[in-house]
This record gives sequence, C-alpha cells and structure tokens, in this order.
Amino acid sequence: MDIEAVIGLEVHAELQTRSKMFCSCPVVDATLSRPNSAVCPVCAGMPGVLPVVNQQAVEYGLRVALALDCDIPVTSVFARKNYFYPDLPKGYQISQYEYPLGVYGKLPIQTPQGEQVIRITRVHLEEDTGKLTHVNRGNDAFSLVDLNRAGVPLLEIVSEPDMHSVEAVRAYSSTLRALIRYLGVNSGDMEKGVIRFEANVSVRPKGSTSLGNRVEIKNLNSFRALERASTYEIQRQSDLLRQGKPVSQETLGWDDLKGVTFTQRSKEEAHDYRYFPEPDLPPLIVEKEWVDRVRANLPELPRAKYLRFQKEYGLSGYDASLLVNEQAVAAYFEQAVAVPGTKAPAKVIANWMLGDLFSLMNQTNTTIGDIKVTPAALVELINLVVLGTINNTTAKTVLAEMVSSGKTAGAIIAVRGLEQVSDSGVIADLIKKVLEEHSQEVDHYLAGKENLAQWFFGQVMRLTQGQANPKIVREELQRQLDALKTVPPE
Repeated sequence: MDIEAVIGLEVHAELQTRSKMFCSCPVVDATLSRPNSAVCPVCAGMPGVLPVVNQQAVEYGLRVALALDCDIPVTSVFARKNYFYPDLPKGYQISQYEYPLGVYGKLPIQTPQGEQVIRITRVHLEEDTGKLTHVNRGNDAFSLVDLNRAGVPLLEIVSEPDMHSVEAVRAYSSTLRALIRYLGVNSGDMEKGVIRFEANVSVRPKGSTSLGNRVEIKNLNSFRALERASTYEIQRQSDLLRQGKPVSQETLGWDDLKGVTFTQRSKEEAHDYRYFPEPDLPPLIVEKEWVDRVRANLPELPRAKYLRFQKEYGLSGYDASLLVNEQAVAAYFEQAVAVPGTKAPAKVIANWMLGDLFSLMNQTNTTIGDIKVTPAALVELINLVVLGTINNTTAKTVLAEMVSSGKTAGAIIAVRGLEQVSDSGVIADLIKKVLEEHSQEVDHYLAGKENLAQWFFGQVMRLTQGQANPKIVREELQRQLDALKTVPPE
C-alpha cells in the first residue's frame, strides 16, 4: 500500500518586546536570569489583577501576518483558553481562537520537487507559559517552576496540513524562521526556546482525500528534532495503517535520546479548552491606517531578495537561497559586490563566501557579524586572484590568516612573500629541471602513461610552494612534453 503523510505545523515564536504581553514586567533571557525575578501579580495570576495589551506586540504580530500575506480583520478578540498545568498559574491562558489577528495567508517554500505554497490558517497572539524543570535525585522526584517566561508575548502561526514530506516540513520551518528574523520580531535562537515547533502528523492511503487521525508532537525546538520526530511518527503510523490498526488521536512528546515519541495525553479539541472571550480585555480594533503603516515599513523579505539576487546578480537558485537565509549574510554579499573597483563578477564573490569563507567561519565558530574579514577586504583578496598577483591556492591560505588575524590580504602577501610566480622564463627553467630529475617518469610518459603530466605539474608547484601561475605552468609543461615526443630515439 502506498501511503501519504499529511502534516501541518504550529509554530510558536516569542516576540522581542521589552515588556510582557499583558503587564510591564521585562522580557528577560530565561537561560541567564535568576528564576522568578521578572514576575508581578499579573503574570503570576493573582486574583483581581487586570491585563493590558502590549501595543508593540500587536504591531510585531501585524508585521508577521502581513509578511505572510494574511487578511487582517478589523476586530480580533482575546479569549481564555482553560486548562490546568503547573506552569500556567492562572489556570487559563489568554489567547485568540475564533477571531485571530490574521487569517488566510500563505508562505511559498522551495522543496526538491520545486516551489510549493503552504497555506496559513491563522496568526494569533497569546501569552507564553512558565518553564518547568523536572528533577530526579535518588528517590526524590520534583518539578521547579520559573515564571520569568510566563506572560511573554507569543505569536502562534498555524498552517494548513499542506506538507507531505519531511523535506517540505524542513523547508517550511526554516523559511518561516528566516522570515521572522528578517522582520526583527524574533531572534530565531532555538536553543533558548524562543521559537518552538509542534507538528500535526497523520497518514492516509495515497490518492485518498480524507484525513486520518492525527497526533500532535509538542515543543520541538530544533530542525533536527522536528525532522526526526516527523520521520518516526510517519513510519509508526504507516506501519499501523498497513496492519489495519487504528491510530490514536493524542498529544505526544519527543524523546531525542531514544529517538521515539511518547504519549503525553489524549488530544484535546477546541471545546475541551472551553474558550470564551476574555472579560477583562475589550476587542482589539486594528484600523486600516495602522495596517497600512506597518505594511509600508516592512523590509525586503527573504523571498523577494531571493528572486532579486537571481535576476540582478545572475546567481543560481541554490546560491541565492544560501545567501538570503541570513539577513546579515545577504547584506555582507551586497556590500562586497558594491565595493568600488571590484574586478570579479557577483558569482565569483558568492562562491568565495559560500565556499572558503563559510568553511572558515564553521571551523572558528564565528558568525558573519563577528568575522574579522570585511566585505572590502574579501574583495581585495579576490581582486588579487583576478589580477594574477596570487593564485587560488595561495589565496585560500591568505584568507585563513585574514580570518584569524584581521590583517588585509596585501599586508599578509607582502610580509610572507606570497606573490604569484608568473615569469615564463623562470617557470620554463623549473619545468626543465623537474623533467631532467625524473627521467624515468618521462620515459613512462612517452611510453603512453600520459596521466603523469598531472604528477609533473604537482612537482613544479611543490618547488614554488604553490606560488607558480598554474595556467602558465600547464601551458609550458605541455609544450616541453610535446617537444620531447618529437625527439627521435637514440
């Protein structure tokens, strides 16, 4: 039986406001701050307190909703979502459900099968919960609650079940993460939990239009966990379907060490949460003038930049996608292309960035914002290669020193004497020396082992410590080898 996966994602992104969603407590880094140091009666859920909506959070939500091409209703309504959990001190969460901030959006993604458009069901605002830390010490087991995160503005982005492969899930999640980072509303730092994924996964016989029972995999905070959990669940459900067994609709957790999902609770439906309008908050009115102002201030978004890089700079779709994924990387590339006196086409600059520069960044665990090589310094190095001052091999060595020391290419080359040897007379003498010192290999070459030409080339480059102009070496080497072929045997 051919089986098709059906997957939708719920993405929770904390909004980078200074204060929380409904109170004036500061938003702090939960990984660095003392537990329960940013808590007040409102976010601690004390009786009689009144919430007040954070205007900046609403504006950030509008930025995302508009970037996802959502319709923005004039009126949205906050509701109480009732459920008891230790990290939810009020016993309910202020969220939106029936009347969200944005509806009916879309997000184009690039998959191995081409472009696909994922429909967005809704974008809505809510407050985050606290953080539980579970402790096991011998026979003692207990949980600690940190409410610093409770009440932090949270944007939930819910997709339609339009994805049918793990590759599409990865493309959607990474594309959405890049988008919200471009908008400046979320850092995208998954290690700190500021963006979390929940996958709704079901399977069905291929060709069927009905939906099978779905499971929801909660709180996946890395692309790797999202992919592994989705892959595992697709396989588990596919096995059940082939065996004629039902799939239980439930909420699952993911055990990253064991590589398996586990049951947390039976899957709730909307009516289980007993949604009703939050009595302490009036309806949120988003006037057209506000929407227009937010839309006018949106930056160039990743997809628009991706298309422009291909059209304006002649880049492939693959190269453009790598460059635009990080806003700072895209800016670095455009600054490099715009350096006065640049002698290399944009494609060459992209190749140096995506190849050697990225490799060195990975080795040194640095970001494009931390690296000591400025766009102008990189272009200076590339220009020296184009002009023949140094060759590619030497340039790679120079770039590595630039990354570690911050010195310019010109300074490094001058101190170390790395200028390329392009004197044809010098190169001809070196080749003659190599051929004379390896007469036996020359005889093998003349007897038909012509792949030895590459070995001779390597010997010449070794003599010059890689500084000889490879084009001149190859041409002169071939000339001398061809000349030996015409010499009559003694």
